[in-house]
Formats: sequence, C-alpha cells, structure tokens
Amino acid sequence: IENVGRIERLLHAPVQRGDAVRLVDPDDRQNDWLAIAQFTVIENGSNRRPDVVVFLNGLPVGVIEIKKPGAENATLGAAFNQLQTYKDEIGDLFNSNEALVVSDGWTARVGSLTANAERMLPWRTIANEDDRPRLQLELETVVRGFFAPELFLDYVRHFVLFEQDGDAVIKKIAGYHQFHAVREAVRATVIAASSPDKGLLEVREERATYGKEVKPGSRKAGVVWHTQGSGKSITMACYAGKLLQQPEMKNPTLVVVTDRNDLDGQLFATFCAASDLLKTTPLQAGSRDELREMLASRQAGGIIFTTVQKFALLDEEDEHPLLSDRSNIVVISDEAHRSQYGTKGRFDEKAGKYVFGYAKHLRDALKNATFIGFTGTPIALEDKDTRAVFGDYVSIYDIQDAVDDGATVPIYYESRLAKLDVKQAEIDALNEQVDEVVEDEEDIASREKTKSEWAALEKLVGAEPRLAQVAKDLVEHFESRSATLDGKAMIVCMSRRICVDLYNALIKLRPEWEAETLKVVMTGSAEDGPKWQKHIRNKKQRRDLANEFKDAKSPFKIVIVRDMWLTGFDAPCLHTMYADKPMQGHGLMQAIARVNRVFRDKPGGLVVDYLGLADQLKKALITYTESGGQGNPTFDTAQAFAVMLEKHGIACDMLHGFNWDK
Repeated sequence: IENVGRIERLLHAPVQRGDAVRLVDPDDRQNDWLAIAQFTVIENGSNRRPDVVVFLNGLPVGVIEIKKPGAENATLGAAFNQLQTYKDEIGDLFNSNEALVVSDGWTARVGSLTANAERMLPWRTIANEDDRPRLQLELETVVRGFFAPELFLDYVRHFVLFEQDGDAVIKKIAGYHQFHAVREAVRATVIAASSPDKGLLEVREERATYGKEVKPGSRKAGVVWHTQGSGKSITMACYAGKLLQQPEMKNPTLVVVTDRNDLDGQLFATFCAASDLLKTTPLQAGSRDELREMLASRQAGGIIFTTVQKFALLDEEDEHPLLSDRSNIVVISDEAHRSQYGTKGRFDEKAGKYVFGYAKHLRDALKNATFIGFTGTPIALEDKDTRAVFGDYVSIYDIQDAVDDGATVPIYYESRLAKLDVKQAEIDALNEQVDEVVEDEEDIASREKTKSEWAALEKLVGAEPRLAQVAKDLVEHFESRSATLDGKAMIVCMSRRICVDLYNALIKLRPEWEAETLKVVMTGSAEDGPKWQKHIRNKKQRRDLANEFKDAKSPFKIVIVRDMWLTGFDAPCLHTMYADKPMQGHGLMQAIARVNRVFRDKPGGLVVDYLGLADQLKKALITYTESGGQGNPTFDTAQAFAVMLEKHGIACDMLHGFNWDK
C-alpha cells in the first residue's frame, strides 16, 4: 500500500528529473490505453493470469476478474477471493492499481485495493447520475461508465484517497453516486461563483434539477443529499479537492462549516487524511477571534474548518463585520438544513432589537461567498430558509439507492413500550413539548434554556423503578440478539444523570460487564460528583474509546451516550440502538443511521424504542417522501415477522405430505 500511495502521488504531479514529465496526460491527448486478456504475470515462482488488466501508459491501473456464467463457482465471492490470491502472489501488479472489478458474468462490483468483500459495490451509471441502463449487463456499465477515458482520468485525479485505520493504511475510492455528485456540484459551484455576465452553462439533470437552474452570480451552489452511511465525508473531501483545481475559481478559499464541535473534529480529520488529494493542509479555527483573523488575512487558497457558532457577534456588535469580499470563497456546510442557517430575524423584547441567525452573520462576514450544503437527510418542503441560502438539490442518493447498492443495510424498528409498567401517558404528553438537548452544542445559552424544558420529562424517564425495568429488559434483549448476531449496541439516554443511573442498574444485573463490556461516553467537568468522575474523559480518551468501540474484536460491546456519538460516528459493527431519549426530525434520522453501516453478514440494523418514537418516525417519513426520497427509513419488526409467517405458511403448503421436520 506504501508503493500504491507513492505512485498515486506521481500520477497527480509532474516527475522532476530535469524537465518535468507527467506519467498521465490529464487531457488525454497523449495517453496510451490498453486492455489485455489473460495477461501472464510471473513473480517469485508464481505464474498467474488475471482475466483482464487495464493499462494506462504502461501502468496497470485496473484488474478485472470474471467468472464464467453457468460454472459452479461463478460467484462474486469466488472472483473476489481470486483477486486476494493475486495480491498475495503477484503483488507488483497492484503497485499502481486504482480499482478492482469482480464479475460473475451478469453482476459486477468495483472496489479499492484494500476493500473487503462487503465494500465491493456496483457501478450503476455512465455519463451522469441519471444515466442508468436498466437492461444492460452490469459489467458493460462498468466498462462504459467507469473505465471511459475521460471519466476514469477525472476519477484517478480527484476521487482516490488514503486513510489511517488503526495501524493500517487503507485506500478509499468514491462510489458512482459520490463521483457524479461531486462533478455536478463543482460545475454548479463554478457557475454560482461566476459573474452574471459570463453566460449560463447548461447542465441537465432529471432527478436533482438545480444543476440546470443555477444562475451565474447567484452564490448558491445547491444541496447534495446523500443518505447517512453512504460516504458523505469522502464526497465532501473529493468535492474540495476537485474544486480547488478549477482554473475558473482562481485558487479559492474553502470554509467548511459544521454546527457541533465533535463533527468539526471528525470532518477535519477526514480532510487531513486526504491532504495528498487536496494538495493542501486544512486549518481549524480554535476560537472566534482566530477565525476572524484567518478569514481577514487570507488572500487566496486554503481550507478553513469552523463551527457556525464562531460567527456569533461580539457583545458590542449589532452586525458581523466584513472579513472578506472575495468572490472565490466557497462555504461548504455539513448538514445544511439545521435551524442555525436561517436568515430571518426575530425581535428580542429583552434586548429591544432584532436578533439574526448565524447564517446572516456568516453572509455579512463573507458577502460574496458561494454556499453549498451537504446533508444526509432531506430538506423539508416548508424550509425556505435553507433554499434561500443554498438553492435546491444538485444530487440525490437516497435510502433506497443505498440499500439497493449494498452501501448501507436496512434499519428495523422494534417498540418495547409494552414491556414497561410505567406512566407512559404522562411521558408521551411531555415528549410532545420538548426539543432535543444537544450536549456538544457550542451555544451554551441556548443549551441551558432547552435544558430547563426537559426537567419534568427527565424526572419521569429517569425514575429508579423505570430504569430498573429498562435495564432488565435491555439485558435480556441484547443477550438474546447477541446469541444469533455478533456485534455491538448503543444506548441513548436523555441526560447525563440517566446515563450514569442506567449504567449502575445494568452493572447491578451483570457485574461482569463493568470491566470492559459497558462504558459511558459523555462530557463533564471536575465539578461533577464523585460517582460521575469515572465516566468523564478528555477528548483524547474519548477518541481512544471511539476507536476501541469501532474494533469488532474489542470486548467493549455496549456504550451509553447522550448524544456524543449520534452524528458523524461510523462503527460498522454496531447493529442495535436502544433509544430512551426524545428525538425528532433530522436529529432522529441521523441518530438511527448509526446502525445502518455494512458489516460482514449483518442483515440490518435495529432500533429498539423504550420511549415512544413511532410518531416522530412517521413524521420524518412524511418529510422524506415529500422531498422525493424512495424507500423507508425504518421497517417495523412486527411487519417483518408477519411476512415471515406468511412465507412459512406457503413453504409448509408446498411441502404438504413430506415429513420435512426431520
């Protein structure tokens, strides 16, 4: 993999040996393309013949293994295993590899050099997001849509990155949805950031139509909606890398904005790992003053990370000062639909003046910047604020797309309310009245105001008899589920007190869990009581715990959180979420998506509801379908069980007269 990374860098930059020499011509005027069937490679006594090797200027950039249709072992798994043998025995063939392709003659999958079997995914498109042949062999689609010279050269240059995974370095490549989303988003951004008198470049899209509607000088580059778990962070990194190379942008400055400290850190780490792709090292603003200095002093280039709260006004300010009037600044917003991005003012009676949202301050600070949003959940039809800032969809990759492609697994919902003998009617009534408290929210005043509204509900939910019942049922459920499906669980509570109390209730039932199996991840300080101190850790300790939880082999099986890991946290081995916290809308959709990651033979993720989230899920589904989303965010396990009984009955009828019990 070290050789691959070294050659990858040489593909993107001239080789300096006196005169500058490029290994690849990005404009494809002088490239030599060749595909050889049954190419013989002899290395260290091994003699192997891959089915097809794709060469670019003499460099083997693609290896395709095709199983003969009709043969007994003609499976994608067999083709994948064959490639692993080649990697072990003729490794030099893969030093410049960009992609591996496996096919059984009908279906085909594409993956990186280090991809495991479940990360070999289909390539369904040719020229753009909507160019999806339905009656064509998948292998032909790969040849025409992935290996087409113009597309492949763009792919090699902007859509390959490396990431540290524990002690190993892994190579990641974009999926077709990420590839076409970035190409379209970059094109829309160049138009939106251009002068109105330059004319409109025609861009045609059938599903996400903003690409052909964007107007020069609008400063609205659109919204990329790619469902959670489909690689949004990688899409954003590829978008940044490609946009920085556009000559029309004249060395732009990119400002990446999130609304949570933990998300800011996670996304910053992803971009830092992709520094070779970006050809620059990202910077992170540590404070409001530091952010203002970074933006005011920078004349060109660079990537700056910040939270949107750092655009708040100083006490004596009525509006945000202008930091830069450059037109080649692009604001990349993660989860663009949240309320902070509203531009409308509200009258503060106490202060006697209008107070505006962070989006207004951001626009005042960077008045000529172009805005693009990336989101894992759709924008509600009534949310005109977000569209006013960003425009409409430039790319859509929804839940159905992701499940069909194997990029995510379906999520199942199971209500356990019937198992609890509690004051559920009172809890439901209070649940309707509260908004979600965000533990890592940077706006402390807003957080404290919301906290007070939770007090009554928190008292009922955190009552000792109720928690004892939840703990008992949870232990039985997790142990039963773990007997058939190895993996991990996340318990979501509504307050730090409940996190600690539920931990104690669980340890009382299973003392052996205390050593390694069960942990609490939450914020805190030295002022918290002694009973809480064992659960309070600094950032580095929480990061180490996150890495331990992501390790499928680790004995750390169950984590209790309030909201620290509910967004941007990717642990494929997590298969169950126990929800005991009020959640709604985008926050709910993002939280339950923690269990939708692909992992080995994991058939799906499960959300177990102890509080009554069914109505909120229904509302989220309405928003999702109104926005044009296909597929269901969750499937009720009761419905799945009913279907199973129906199919079981059909099978019994078909086998009538046979003693199939034996």
